Amino acid sequence: MEESHQLNTPHTKMRRRKTTNSVVQVNGNYLKLKAGYLFPEISRRVKAFSDANPGTELIRLGIGDVTEPLPEACREAMKAAVDAMGTTAGFHGYGPEQGYNWLREAIARQDFQARGCQVSAEEIFVSDGSKCDSSNILDILGEGNRIAVTDPVYPVYVDSNVMAGRTGEAQEDGCYEGLTYLAINAANNFEAQLPDQAVDLIYLCFPNNPTGAVANRKQLERWVNFAREHKALILFDAAYEAFIQDPELPHSIYEIEGARECAIEFRSFSKNAGFTGTRCAYTVVPKGLTGKAANGEDVELWKLWNRRQSTKFNGVSYIVQRGAEAVYSAAGQAQVKALVSFYMENAAIIRGELTTLGLTVYGGEHAPYVWIKTPEGIDSWGFFDQLLERAHVVGTPGSGFGAAGEGYFRLSAFNSRANVQAAMGRIAAL
Repeated sequence: MEESHQLNTPHTKMRRRKTTNSVVQVNGNYLKLKAGYLFPEISRRVKAFSDANPGTELIRLGIGDVTEPLPEACREAMKAAVDAMGTTAGFHGYGPEQGYNWLREAIARQDFQARGCQVSAEEIFVSDGSKCDSSNILDILGEGNRIAVTDPVYPVYVDSNVMAGRTGEAQEDGCYEGLTYLAINAANNFEAQLPDQAVDLIYLCFPNNPTGAVANRKQLERWVNFAREHKALILFDAAYEAFIQDPELPHSIYEIEGARECAIEFRSFSKNAGFTGTRCAYTVVPKGLTGKAANGEDVELWKLWNRRQSTKFNGVSYIVQRGAEAVYSAAGQAQVKALVSFYMENAAIIRGELTTLGLTVYGGEHAPYVWIKTPEGIDSWGFFDQLLERAHVVGTPGSGFGAAGEGYFRLSAFNSRANVQAAMGRIAAL
């Protein structure tokens, strides 16, 4: 029998070679994160309770997700956009990564220029969420920046810096090495104090999540002056500006003289127009705002963010942007105002009922969040468990927002009127 030549082919020899498993390395910075992001941990506890108590009706006043329908003006605009997409003339494929100019112009005109802010349409970048933008902005900022955050703080600011390798390890109190924490509490009237050490990036959120505190013009002027003097950059989250009730309070950092030289602002349609499931937001990066390259050269941040978005983002859908544009119509403005008023009435009910019960309450006046001092002898997660198990109400423990949030608890006004009133009745029964 003839000897087979297959045994000597190059392919056979390759198959016989001993293979080794490759070693895929993970981003070790993720391993520094605390056990669980706040809201997933809440979900885990709620699920465990629900599994053990099937049929129990829970009222959720924890995560700040809206409950009321999208404004009619937005719905009608999106329906028209869907119909247009079904025609050859009206079809839209890839749009500009920065957003369609008709939406950017409406934003610039009504959100900023109407309030005296010098913000142009070209400086507005439409996105799918301010949470995403406040994390992604780190892509264009150097790793050596010294970072300041308020405490308590929206967890995304901290966790995104941990993920990017800009912090050290977590300490016993939950704070991370390498971050400067600026306490905001009852002792300082929930006014963030200027850092007593040099910092480069400053995260500010007003109206504040989670405390509901708001910053007046003089307070923001101090921050802008500090940032300009120390060549720092303010990352200003104004996602809740629509809930400000006092006409004298600023809605934008750019209402402060000099802010264009030192601030980037994040805004969202999620809370004012109910776009949490629809996804549309925007970030303002002023032209002329600069940072330093390693060689000391000034680099315009607008150009870097424009390049980042062009490379890593495909833009918000045409349909959704048409819905966002409708927010600025006369009907849209009236409907958004009605939504905001509805949630602020909820906040007033929560604030009033809890105050009547003898609890110390903050916030709820210019923001949809009520910040509660937990009863004597009960910590944040203990209060969470007590409300969950005995009142079947879900809130958010303050310690999840940082060490200074321990001993506090957040309730959200984002829910139906019936649920808010029922929740207050259940808590009163405790």
